[in-house]
Amino acid sequence: MKRAIPVAIRLTRAASRGVTLIEVLIVVAILSLIAAGVTVAVLPKFKQAQIDTATTNAREIRNAVNRWRATHGGGECPTVSQLVQDKEIDSASKTTDPWDQPFKIQCQDDETIVSSPGPDKKEGSADDIVIPNRGKP
Repeated sequence: MKRAIPVAIRLTRAASRGVTLIEVLIVVAILSLIAAGVTVAVLPKFKQAQIDTATTNAREIRNAVNRWRATHGGGECPTVSQLVQDKEIDSASKTTDPWDQPFKIQCQDDETIVSSPGPDKKEGSADDIVIPNRGKP
């Protein structure tokens, strides 16, 4: 007749046995699938967040240029570093776009245009960020 092994002893033996290589591989495969899914879901959102950040920063720089031109006369066009120096932009603010390219400021008669080369870092391409964005949705 078989003797019944107490539950506590069976649990202790099972815990001390460890895990097999197959169990570890299954866990690694599951974690890899989860990581791949997160990457596929998050990467497009991250790229759009960079574009949104560049657009917002370009608008802020444009507003700062307009304030600067109103106080210094409308004929000159300041640089980003001049705006920081004259305290139109906070010195702790990031003054480059999310791709570490400088914003370009163009001043015309009554118009200020601030642009970034965009994700491809090439000026004049379709992904450029231009504020105000005439003709773009």
